[in-house]
Formats: sequence, C-alpha cells, structure tokens
Amino acid sequence: MARTKTGTIRHARHKKVLDSNKGMRGANHRLYKRAHEAYMHSGMYAYVGRKNRKRDMRSLWNVRINAGVRLVDTDMTYSKFIHALKEANVLLDRRMLADLAVTDFATFKTIVETERV
Repeated sequence: MARTKTGTIRHARHKKVLDSNKGMRGANHRLYKRAHEAYMHSGMYAYVGRKNRKRDMRSLWNVRINAGVRLVDTDMTYSKFIHALKEANVLLDRRMLADLAVTDFATFKTIVETERV
C-alpha cells in the first residue's frame, strides 16, 4: 500500500483555523497552536452566550413590563400584574407585553387597567 502523508490535509486544517481567527490580536491569528486554543474557547463562549441571551432578554422584558405597570398604577408591581394575568387567563406572554409597553403604551394601559379591576 502507498504511504499516506498528511501535508495537504494538515495545511488545509491549519488554514481554516487561522482564517477564522483573522481579527484576533497577537499570536492568536498567527500561530496555529495559539489560534486553535482561541478558536476552541471562542466556540465555547459563543455557545454559552446564546443561552445567556435568552436569560438577558427575559430580564429586559420583566423590567419593561414593571416600568409600564408602575406608570399606569403606582401601587401595582410586576408580580401582582403577572398574577392577575394568570388568574384572568390572558394568553399574552412577557415578550408581547414588553413590546406593547414600549411601542403601543395606550393598549398596554388598557390591559393593565382591565386587570386592576
């Protein structure tokens, strides 16, 4: 059998990693070993970041809803409002409520006032 050499394959693999690290500083875009380590870490950070973004967005929605509710009624809190929505079987989720609080405050105000009664 003929001997297999990895020159072309290895060169292509190294080139792929170095090309993906184009914007990095120092040795992280020049030396393969350092570039590969940075490449692996960046992949892990990106994976975790995609999970954290969901957490951050939900937190932002909660803050926006709370601010909108307190503008309408100073005695009502976010948790009381969400509880009232659950009791009334309103099927608006936090994302929709936060969007209404920011873009269409009149509609949001009517929702809060109907839940207050």
